[in-house]
Amino acid sequence: MIRFRAAFGAALFSLGLAGQAAAQDITLTSRDGAVEISGTLLGFDGEFYRVDTQFGELTVDGTGVSCDGPACPSLTDFVAEIALSGSSTMAEVLLPALIEGFALRNGYRTRRESGDQAHFSYVLLQSDRSKPIARFDFRVTTTDEGFADLLANEADIVLALREIRSDERDRAREAGMGDMTRPNRSRVLALDAMVPIVAPDNPVRQISTTDLARVFAGEITNWQEFGGPDAPIALHLPDLGSGLAQAVEDRLLRPAGKELARETSHHSRSSALARAVVTDPFAIGIASFAETGTARPLTLAGTCGFSLSASRWTIKTEDYPLTSPMFLYLPARRLPQIARDFLAYTASPAAQIVIRRAGFVDQAPEQIPLGAQGRRLSNAIAAAGPEVGLDELQRLVATLSPMSRLTTSFRFETGSSRPDAQSRANILSLAQALESGGYDARELLFVGFSDGDGPAGANAEIAMKRAEAVRDAVLASAPTARPPRARIGVAAFGEALPMACDDSDWGRQVNRRVEIWLR
Repeated sequence: MIRFRAAFGAALFSLGLAGQAAAQDITLTSRDGAVEISGTLLGFDGEFYRVDTQFGELTVDGTGVSCDGPACPSLTDFVAEIALSGSSTMAEVLLPALIEGFALRNGYRTRRESGDQAHFSYVLLQSDRSKPIARFDFRVTTTDEGFADLLANEADIVLALREIRSDERDRAREAGMGDMTRPNRSRVLALDAMVPIVAPDNPVRQISTTDLARVFAGEITNWQEFGGPDAPIALHLPDLGSGLAQAVEDRLLRPAGKELARETSHHSRSSALARAVVTDPFAIGIASFAETGTARPLTLAGTCGFSLSASRWTIKTEDYPLTSPMFLYLPARRLPQIARDFLAYTASPAAQIVIRRAGFVDQAPEQIPLGAQGRRLSNAIAAAGPEVGLDELQRLVATLSPMSRLTTSFRFETGSSRPDAQSRANILSLAQALESGGYDARELLFVGFSDGDGPAGANAEIAMKRAEAVRDAVLASAPTARPPRARIGVAAFGEALPMACDDSDWGRQVNRRVEIWLR
């Protein structure tokens, strides 16, 4: 007989935790009694046990073993439990809306159970009886705390308003959770943006990303700098551990070589931040696009006269430079079947409607005709010069005017040819649409654009290479989608259609892109 037994260290007992350890102790025995595995039960998904043993974490098929011990789950009254931790914005608004939508679509009833300020649960019940079948337990924290809970085996799913950082990725891999940056370990659930907001009676209407960084670094401290009153600027951000505040540091301050001013006021909820800004005529905050409340958003402007406001279209296309995807991170382990069904639902067209109704930006592709892009064309004409002449603009209009732009766009990480997080999600989404026949008998044109840094001819070549690389990545992810089901081409116009000024890293990054045009 082969026996595997997990040793619980004497240190647990010396700390007075012997009872807790014993309460989690189980023994799994094969049907013929030949194999026995003992350890701490980490989870049971209705089919498989997950056990921490002296040999590491093991996953065992429940159909081939019997379970003995006080922590053994009931096989007849099993209730799937899914623990979620992280962003308060996602936990309080977005995920509950999606759970309600999932339940309605599948004939379940829901019951919300409140705990303390940081905890609540959604229970799914069969519509014809009161028996619960699943329980979604939420811990309303921050992105930092969400990853900490995952590494401590206290969360199954992390709700994050930023990408996982390199140290978190390394610790997760060391803990046997896999590479959390892979498509099956992370996914973009919805889209958000970092929006600068002021009180409604503040006379300032716009600000550049460069000046916004200087404001939150404490280098610009008076509204007179922007033509406003002679008054000090009060700074407001979410809590430091929140994904949004960290995204401000990662996406706004760090590229400018700046650090956050110590005088910044922090808020545990985005809604509280918006209320604080509204009641102070000299305040400025950076809030979630979905939670600006009655505050007035500022337009992001540049010294060359270009300006961009946060809207559903500009966030979907990443034309707005401070977009912020909302992530789900999942470790490399099985989730209960109902949890897997829920995750599949979140990518469905029905879920995109729920996301939009909840006030967030969904990922369903939309078409924008050339005629609705007058600002972009006027910017192109204004920016034209010796290197981008009238003939190139005429070629652009002749190529694109019979087509519509999809909101599915592709941009790249700073200083890299690697698509950014939202674009990696867009590659998979477009590939799935091609495979499902969503663009059968249509023409898709991958169109590359560049910034204006360098000779126009070289920029056009770079733009073409980017367009070809994105096309190839999409087709590689859609092996069953081959012409002639959809006609796929590439084109490039280099720096001929700028979205933003080229005088900052943000502007250049916005201008380096691949767009999808459809006919």
